[in-house]
Amino acid sequence: MKNALLIGGTGFLGSALACRLASADFALTLPTRRRERAKPLTVLPTASVVEADVHDEATLARLMAGQDLVVNLVGILKGDFQRTHVELPGKVARAAAQAGVPRLIHVSALAAATDAPSHYLRSKAAGEAAVKAAYPEATIFRPSVIFGRGDSFLTLFADLLRLAPVVPLACPEARFQPVWVEDVVAAIIASLAHPESKGQTHSLCGPRVYTLRELIAYTGWLSGHPRPIIGLPRALSYLQAWLMELVGGPMTRDNLRSMQVPNVCPAGCTLPFGLHATPLEAVAPGYLVTH
Repeated sequence: MKNALLIGGTGFLGSALACRLASADFALTLPTRRRERAKPLTVLPTASVVEADVHDEATLARLMAGQDLVVNLVGILKGDFQRTHVELPGKVARAAAQAGVPRLIHVSALAAATDAPSHYLRSKAAGEAAVKAAYPEATIFRPSVIFGRGDSFLTLFADLLRLAPVVPLACPEARFQPVWVEDVVAAIIASLAHPESKGQTHSLCGPRVYTLRELIAYTGWLSGHPRPIIGLPRALSYLQAWLMELVGGPMTRDNLRSMQVPNVCPAGCTLPFGLHATPLEAVAPGYLVTH
């Protein structure tokens, strides 16, 4: 049995990965700030959920001992990007290198770039650089927005549509290429059998590109709450994001700047390792129709 440490392993993507690795006979260590939040994962027979501060370098060093695989899945959409997306990945990579961990996988984000318009995307690029500097053979994955049961994407849209009679929509023509959470998990696991993936960066996207307006409309139709969608011009989009930011809503001005960059893979891009992307239409009805 091999050992795997999942940093961020109790979140949406991390939980899905933990389930698949447990079924593949990995002994899992899942650090979390509050153990009660990870109760669903405690039923996994090979998982150990531990309370730990992964930002503490001494704690990371202890967690790395004896690991065959380390995966960093931590990501936020608002908050301290420097600490979460840059400093933490660097600490994880340095600890993994010092402990002699044979495989490190880092989950970044599609469109990460040093010259991106948003702090989020720039911080993701800086995090990749920090990982590569400390652990050059790390495998990096850049998924588009991830969907699946329990997501904070289509499910969030469905919640908003259930409450709002009309949807004033910022950046209605923003483009996304959503990828199913299980396809992301499959790519991560497949990379373990492909040593040539060491040191490589892989983009992960679904088979189709959508505008934000199309995704909202489809979610409304599936969930039984179709609503009129009013696309906002740039100035009003910025005002809406600013107001939501003030009240702690689901959008910030930085999110808006991220949406200025198409969240799509290069033309002809496919999933790596011979995998085939699952259409959103094959999965979303299973968890949105009765939402």
